[in-house]
Amino acid sequence: MPSSTSHTPYRILIGDDHRIVREGLKQVLADAADLHVVAEAASGPEVLEAVQALGGNAGLSAVLLDIAMPGRDGLDVLQALKAAWPKLPVLMLSTYPEKQYAVRCIKLGAAGYLNKGADPDDMIAAVRKVASGGVYVSAQAAEALASAVANTTHQGAEALSHREHQVFRLLTAGKTVGEIGAQLGLASNTVSTYRQRILEKTGTKNDVELALYAQQQAHNANL
Repeated sequence: MPSSTSHTPYRILIGDDHRIVREGLKQVLADAADLHVVAEAASGPEVLEAVQALGGNAGLSAVLLDIAMPGRDGLDVLQALKAAWPKLPVLMLSTYPEKQYAVRCIKLGAAGYLNKGADPDDMIAAVRKVASGGVYVSAQAAEALASAVANTTHQGAEALSHREHQVFRLLTAGKTVGEIGAQLGLASNTVSTYRQRILEKTGTKNDVELALYAQQQAHNANL
């Protein structure tokens, strides 16, 4: 029996225009003592209003967001959420196959992509992972991302200088620009410059995608 006293429960908002889907998600998450659905919304504008009312990442641990939303589609809402609350994890939900939307969602800053047909245990694991600050990628989404990265014209991690590789390893370990600067004895703006070069050379657009890139590199190295 999981204990709900070990830490503060994760506070979740569900954004989906189908009530039956929202009820189903709530029922699945109700089996996890540490996951509490505190709000729900049936349209894009409602999601933004609800997140605003709850104080963004100050009042929420994660947002579960459907791609096909009325009023303002999920990808548009995702961009608005990441612009206003960059640290608020957003797990995208969809009935579409991963190869169609997973890479696009991750490029826009989503912390993961989950098919609505996923097994309930996988769903709970995904929500828990993003709510705790991690990135959830199914095997299919990882494959789609790997294909996208392989098709870029960038040079990849092999082209990184020694210093860039140091910064790359620390970024993908979850260190902030300030923490990396302190560890390597560099000014924050210098680290930011290295970070930009790393994104360009790896063909990635943000820290989430960079972390997935590193994960895929490590996987390939172990094959």
